[in-house]
Amino acid sequence: MLYGQEHVKRYEETDGEEGYDFGDHGAHILILTTIGRKSGVERKNALIYREVEGGYAIVSSAGGADAHPGWHFNLEADPDVKVQVKADRFAAHARVADDEERARIWPLMTEIWPDYDTYTTKTDRQIPIVILERR
Repeated sequence: MLYGQEHVKRYEETDGEEGYDFGDHGAHILILTTIGRKSGVERKNALIYREVEGGYAIVSSAGGADAHPGWHFNLEADPDVKVQVKADRFAAHARVADDEERARIWPLMTEIWPDYDTYTTKTDRQIPIVILERR
């Protein structure tokens, strides 16, 4: 299984032929490109996603750490991002799901990545769901 920047590299090189399928529960990966809020440099992350309500949902879990992942802070600073789903590359706008959306989407995300429920037991923060809306 691929992880980190090696995952991003292989995914991009193969248009998702390598690295798109992830885990045993039907999870799929997209590549999210944000602009570093401090560095101004592009940052790429391979993230589990699910298509929902005309957008793409991702989870700011950081494995249940007490702080959001760096990419989450980057998109808060600049919500205009780039996304790659297999060979499809597009611009998107990122926003945090509201409480009602999160309640609907959370079970869909844990269906494909059950560890998200485990992550909630490791932290006091509410783990956000981010919606990526194609521009």
